[in-house]
Amino acid sequence: MFLRNCWYVAGWSHHFPEDAPVARTMLGEPIVLYRKPDGAVVALEDRCCHRLAPLSKGRREGDDLRCMYHGLKFAPSGQCVEIPGQSIVPPHARVRAYPVVEQDRWVWVWMGESALADPALIPAALGHGDPGWWMQTGHLAYEANFQLINDNLLDLAHLSYVHENTLGRNSMSWANSKPQVSRIERGLRISRWVVNNPAPKYLDQPQGMMTDMWTSYDYMAAGVFLLRTRSYAAGAAAASGMQAPTAEPLWTTLTSQAVTPIDERHTVYYYSGCLDKGFASEEQSKAQFVIFERAFAEDKAMIEAQQQVIWGTPEPRMLGTSSDHALNQFRRLMAELIDAEQLPAKAEAAE
Repeated sequence: MFLRNCWYVAGWSHHFPEDAPVARTMLGEPIVLYRKPDGAVVALEDRCCHRLAPLSKGRREGDDLRCMYHGLKFAPSGQCVEIPGQSIVPPHARVRAYPVVEQDRWVWVWMGESALADPALIPAALGHGDPGWWMQTGHLAYEANFQLINDNLLDLAHLSYVHENTLGRNSMSWANSKPQVSRIERGLRISRWVVNNPAPKYLDQPQGMMTDMWTSYDYMAAGVFLLRTRSYAAGAAAASGMQAPTAEPLWTTLTSQAVTPIDERHTVYYYSGCLDKGFASEEQSKAQFVIFERAFAEDKAMIEAQQQVIWGTPEPRMLGTSSDHALNQFRRLMAELIDAEQLPAKAEAAE
C-alpha cells in the first residue's frame, strides 16, 4: 500500500527535455510529463480518455499535448480542448492532472488529492544546484518493493558488510556504532558517531589516516534520505562526549536520495553526491561518486536477492534486532500517514 498524499521524485530535471513527452509509472499509475514553452513541467494521466492510447506517444503543441492516435488535444489542466471532426468537446473529456514542482533539480509529483498538494512539504535537498558544491547525480531501477530500499537506508550498520570494500572501508565502525533516533515532522532524524574510520582514498589524505565521522540524516515520507557527513580528526567523538559536534569539520559530504515506487514490485532510486568546492576538486568529486555508484550497485544486488527470497517464502517472517529500531519507527510513521489519509473514505463508507 502506498502513501498518496505525498510528493515523489519523478526524475532529475535533465530527464525532461523541452521537446518530448516522458512516460513514467509512479505508484502504479501511468503518467506523462512534458515541458511547456516557458519550461514549466506538466504531469498528466498517460492514457487518452478516447481509446486509452498513451499520451507519452503524443506531441506538444504550445502548452498543450496532442494524442497522436486520433488527435485529441489536452490542456495542462487535463481538459480536452479539441476533438478533430467534431465541434463540441464534452466536459467529461479529460484526463487527470497531477500537481508538479521542480525544485533542487528534481521534478516532484503529488500523487494524492490535488487540493492537499502543499509545496512546503517537499524536503529540501542538500547542495543541489549550490554553486559552492560539486554535484554528481544518478539513478537505479530495482526489481523490489520500495519498503526494502527504505529499510536499507534506515539501517546504515550494513555498510560494514554489504559495502565492506567501498563505503565501509574495511572497517567495523559502522556496524559497531549506535544511532540516536528521534521523530520529526513526517520523518525521522538519525545521528551517530562513526569512530576511528579510515579516511577515503579519493581525497588524498595521509596514508593510514583515521577519522571520526558525525553522520546525521533526515529520512522523510515517503522515502527521502538527506545525509550530511562531517569528518574530524580521530578523537573528536570522545572529546564531544559522543554528542553532536560544534567544531568545524575537516570536510563535509552531502547526499540526497529519493525512493519512488513504480509499483509494488519495482522501484526507482535517485541519488546525488556533493563535495565542498573549497576542499575538493571536481576530479575528487567524480572519484567519490564512482565509489557511491559501486556501493549502490552492491545494495541493489543484495536487496533484489532478498526480495526474491521473500517472494519465494510462504508467510515470510523476519527476526528483529536492535539495528531495526529506525526502520520499524519509519514503518509505523508511514502506516499512521496512510491511515490518516484513508479516514475520510472509511467514514463515508460507514455512513
